[in-house]
Amino acid sequence: MRHHRLIIRFYALSLVFIAGCAVQKPSTTTGTSYSEDLSVLRPEVDSADTSAAVVPVRKTEYVEAKYTINDKLDVVLDSIDRIHLSRKYVDGFTILVYSGLDREAALNARKELTTAIPDLQSEIEYAQPNFRVRAGTYFNRLDAQKDFVAVKRLFPNAIITPSRIQIQPDK
Repeated sequence: MRHHRLIIRFYALSLVFIAGCAVQKPSTTTGTSYSEDLSVLRPEVDSADTSAAVVPVRKTEYVEAKYTINDKLDVVLDSIDRIHLSRKYVDGFTILVYSGLDREAALNARKELTTAIPDLQSEIEYAQPNFRVRAGTYFNRLDAQKDFVAVKRLFPNAIITPSRIQIQPDK
């Protein structure tokens, strides 16, 4: 008995759902079209005001500035310049070609890199206990990416790493 009630409820809800999903026919109006006159709301323009107005050009005299900060700004800029001159390194990027314990593998990696890409400068660093072969010095990652594509073909494990670049002093 209970099973029959569930089936009847299911069919009743199904019919209500199907009836709700049926496409409704849009109602149509009989021959009337919508129109509205908005000309009363438009601003009116006088035909006499259409001539171009002549604006007189005023000549102003040069006035010397009374409150300048040039002297104070020069002092600040000079101190910033001294700070920059005292810096020996800047942050940049290099391509790490090899990192490992084997010295011979590091020498071979550098030799292979130098023969394949002679324009790219490379160096071997020893930070106990690892040997590292680094190639190039770049001020931003985008510049490093250009050479990285060529290096990656030879050394699939190569990566771009942040590095400190030594600034060459002016002579």
